[in-house]
Amino acid sequence: MFEKCNPSHPDKLADRIAGALVDMAYEKESNPRIAVEVLLGHGECHIIAETSVELEAYDVADAVYRIAGHQIVVDYLECSQDVHLADNQDGAMRCGDNGIFKGMPVTDEQRKLTETMREIYAKFPYDGKAVLDSARIILCQSHVEDYRELLQFLGGYGDYLINPLGPWTGGPDVDTGATNRKLGSDMADSVTGGGLHGKDLSKADVSVNVYAWLKAQETGETVELCCAIGDEEIDGRPYSEVVEIARDYIMGIGGFEKFAEWGLV
Repeated sequence: MFEKCNPSHPDKLADRIAGALVDMAYEKESNPRIAVEVLLGHGECHIIAETSVELEAYDVADAVYRIAGHQIVVDYLECSQDVHLADNQDGAMRCGDNGIFKGMPVTDEQRKLTETMREIYAKFPYDGKAVLDSARIILCQSHVEDYRELLQFLGGYGDYLINPLGPWTGGPDVDTGATNRKLGSDMADSVTGGGLHGKDLSKADVSVNVYAWLKAQETGETVELCCAIGDEEIDGRPYSEVVEIARDYIMGIGGFEKFAEWGLV
């Protein structure tokens, strides 16, 4: 089974806002330290950023308005990274946390559902998500008046349900969103304890998760890794190489905000 949320789901809006702030940090420094948490809903957006670089509050607010809408009150708190964590990173690229990581090859069914969701989102750029099990697809898509418009996207899945309870509004006025709450949507079977979004590349939650996922797609096999805070080597590679592999992937698709739109799957 697999669930896929589109970029307008409230949780994905929160991921995208967090990613936008990380992009801002990378515009200021080549290797910033930043961790962002976003809670969004019902006209308010609360953001806490632990960061080594100062972000302008108006730039933060502009990112929220662009991604989630202009009728939102933005509450932004910025604070410094813990001094001990900062000292750990001084002078070399080291793992920023303890963690376990798993990369799994994406299945044909998971890939097809993501492609279908992208096609639907191109026509209906509103809150939506889908669940795929062995026999059917369950699609909840907001702002749809004629369900027949969705049928063209659902061929080949067998049975399906569309908006089982009927039409709905969707979006952050209906449901709250929080950073990294949709890791299953973004990582499929590769889900681990660490979140992908709102963090710089020194965080293993980002770099090692991306690295393990990429290696699993290349080898077709499960990749399981772990690290301790301060490690300078992962999977027989210098940690700095793992970071650069993840950097190339994320920057290659347009940065951290773009990465947050659809995740790894």
